[in-house]
Amino acid sequence: MKKSHLLKSVFALGLTAACVWGLAGCASNEESSNRTGGVAATIDGVEISEDEVTDYIENRLRVQQSLSDEDAWGTWLAENDYTPESLREAVIDMFVQRELITKGAEERGVTVDSSEVDSSMATMKGYYDSDEKWQSALEQAGWTEDAYRTEIELSLKMNKLQETFASGEEPKEEDLLSYAQMYASAYDGAKRSSHILFDAGDEATAQEVLDKINAGELDFAEAATQYSKDTASAEKGGDVGWDAMSSFVQEYTDALNGLEKDQVSGLVTSEYGIHIIKCTDVYQAPKTTGEDGTEKIEVTSVDQIPVEWQDSVKETLKAQQASTAYQTWLTEAKENADIVINSMPEGLPYYVDMSKYQTEDGTDDGSASNGSDGSTDAGTGDGTDGSNAGEGDGGDASGTGEGDGAGTADGTDGSGEPANGDGQGDGAAEGSSDQPTDQPAEAA
Repeated sequence: MKKSHLLKSVFALGLTAACVWGLAGCASNEESSNRTGGVAATIDGVEISEDEVTDYIENRLRVQQSLSDEDAWGTWLAENDYTPESLREAVIDMFVQRELITKGAEERGVTVDSSEVDSSMATMKGYYDSDEKWQSALEQAGWTEDAYRTEIELSLKMNKLQETFASGEEPKEEDLLSYAQMYASAYDGAKRSSHILFDAGDEATAQEVLDKINAGELDFAEAATQYSKDTASAEKGGDVGWDAMSSFVQEYTDALNGLEKDQVSGLVTSEYGIHIIKCTDVYQAPKTTGEDGTEKIEVTSVDQIPVEWQDSVKETLKAQQASTAYQTWLTEAKENADIVINSMPEGLPYYVDMSKYQTEDGTDDGSASNGSDGSTDAGTGDGTDGSNAGEGDGGDASGTGEGDGAGTADGTDGSGEPANGDGQGDGAAEGSSDQPTDQPAEAA
């Protein structure tokens, strides 16, 4: 069924990107002809206006999906198991959950400083070559800079709220081992590397340094500290970690793939400049050989994977624990809230007669019976995934899911590090793992 994916892609851009924290309106046009007045629902006495719901569907969802044509809209609803009624309920449910999150943040003392928002905004703008392109991206996505700033603040607050549900307990040994076995299987043959980055026009210096390294006159790590323009990795002797846990530009990856442990590359040119790359380690998963001569990876201890992976496993398990506890809280908060959803009024601009889009067997692809399912999925998109965006989705938004929230946007710092897994630099990286998936538009 397509609905789940829909709510992770569309609602990630919209419902986790409602313009204002709480239940303030998010119309992109204050004079919108879609305004009908009335109250769509209330949660603990707080009103969700019908206009808020309509504005979201009309000015966010339909615009982002290019569904201005009625037939295209009806087809889209049917293909994603919606009717106008069930979609309205899903949108209302999202607003309900945002109100619950607002209250939860207040009760738990969760706050976000303006400096944190400033930092994230600066990082987001950094993905674009100019302010003109940044403003154009905002405009294409239907955002103002102030509204997008508010959304980043919201996402940071959701991130912090979920963090309050972390127990502080260490993961169970059996869980650690299970993940270690998965890492070992997936990352067998992974390579760790260091690099020295030079400016694109400084080939003479790069060649001189390479010659001294090959002649044994200059230690690679010392050379990285002295010469590399990637300041983040230079402080670590050029180390950028394991390729399996990072995303390097293709030129870097190709060069690294051709190296064995302790080998040094020639000069490698990428969009970031000129690299000298050294393969510092290669991971070989422990294996056993069966009677038929076939090898099988067999990990019996967490210590059989690199310490960096062990740390990643622990953080993943802790995040999962916090996410589960957070979702339990959110579900219980919703169950205990006084929620009243009023009947859908007639004449709403997104209404369409779904009988036109029935399947051949006479059933409606957008059955209203799926409304509750939509509400549940929508909540996950805004709650779990939205609050975790930027862990890698960021993810895996939290990587989570597909990184559905605006994210903390604290990825690269422009220092030039090829790895993008830890957000410390982008010298050879294709992007930042912390870069949210719902930024205004694709970076040009």
